[in-house]
Amino acid sequence: QVQLVESGGGLVQAGGSLRLSCAVSGGTFSIYHMGWFRQAPGKEREFVATIAWMGVIKKYADSVKDRFTVSRDNAKNTAYLQMNSLKPEDTAVYYCAAAPNPRNWLAPSSYDYWGQGTQVTVSS
Repeated sequence: QVQLVESGGGLVQAGGSLRLSCAVSGGTFSIYHMGWFRQAPGKEREFVATIAWMGVIKKYADSVKDRFTVSRDNAKNTAYLQMNSLKPEDTAVYYCAAAPNPRNWLAPSSYDYWGQGTQVTVSS
């Protein structure tokens, strides 16, 4: 059974940085596309970033482009989301997700496996 565990969330002031990690077990990490999504209270889950299985292709939501960086270490079965210049509007629960061949890399419904989420709170 594939399991994803996020870590690295917390409380940070606006302009600060956090790095989220997503450790994957129970599957072949190197074949998965890894996605990051977030969900703020009262809002739908939204796409943040995704990285293909070899780490060459990456996509970002416009709202985080040039501030967030997605990466992966296939030797460690771990994906990362480096978040810089954080804003209060980045406050949400952040989820990582995995899929061997997502039909739509930006759609939550395309991902097969999900972590439990980690809270990120950015104070103004």
